[in-house]
Amino acid sequence: MVTLAEVLGDAQRRRTAIGHFNVSDLVALKAVTDAARALKVPVLIGTSEGERDFIGVREVVAVVASMREELDHSIFLNADHTHSLEHAVEAARAGYDMIGFDASTMPLEKNIELTRQAVEAVKSINPRIVVEGELGFIGSGSEIHESVPESSRLLTKTDDAKRFVEATQIDVLAPAVGNMHGLLKSMISGSVRKRLDIGRIGALAAATAVPLTLHGGSGTDDGDFQRAISAGITIVHINTELRLAWRHGLEAALAENSDEVVPYKIYGKSLSAMAAVADKRLRLFNAG
Repeated sequence: MVTLAEVLGDAQRRRTAIGHFNVSDLVALKAVTDAARALKVPVLIGTSEGERDFIGVREVVAVVASMREELDHSIFLNADHTHSLEHAVEAARAGYDMIGFDASTMPLEKNIELTRQAVEAVKSINPRIVVEGELGFIGSGSEIHESVPESSRLLTKTDDAKRFVEATQIDVLAPAVGNMHGLLKSMISGSVRKRLDIGRIGALAAATAVPLTLHGGSGTDDGDFQRAISAGITIVHINTELRLAWRHGLEAALAENSDEVVPYKIYGKSLSAMAAVADKRLRLFNAG
């Protein structure tokens, strides 16, 4: 089986992107992996600290490892938005393929210090593990916003990014380039889409030479996705779109049969809706 570093290097060369989808249960995991397997493309499964608390760190590693072997498919696991060295080490020891270390709320020098410590610690456990560092602040969670949060306007500077990558020795950089976590209410209807700073993405890719991650991808304009990937984005995170699909599917199933109590029958519509989201995004990210 190829490593995540090899998959990222290939995507970076071909100007495609790996879809990253956060999950907190087997329904979402099955939906995403079914879509990726049908399209024959690799996929990243993400679990935030909250999602790991819910699903279990070692438990999700065991399930993903089992699926990877059983399906003979490139399914990788990322410890998304890991804010402490303790949690980074825990995920590395459990067998995660990637650590998304996030000290982006800190001043630059402190972010460098903490991220460098995380890189050294997890690489000592598994030299092949991929470590992402985050620079620039794009908010957190899957909130539905009335307006663009001020924090999402703090875009990553090219000089800072170059220094950050060199000083920390991260494998992947997650910058702020007009992206943000969550959605605006106007984005749910599709009347407004997120717009990215494509020129900044290209400059960051040239200055750092590492794969770039786009966090907060939900609600982004499709054309911007394609231009961002061509400019150097190699991983795209989708979470809020998946969660909305889960919620709408659940509501539809209960509205159709409010007396149903069998979980797998109720979850069917959510699974189909989430698989459709994953399929749509994976097709776009791998269009080349």
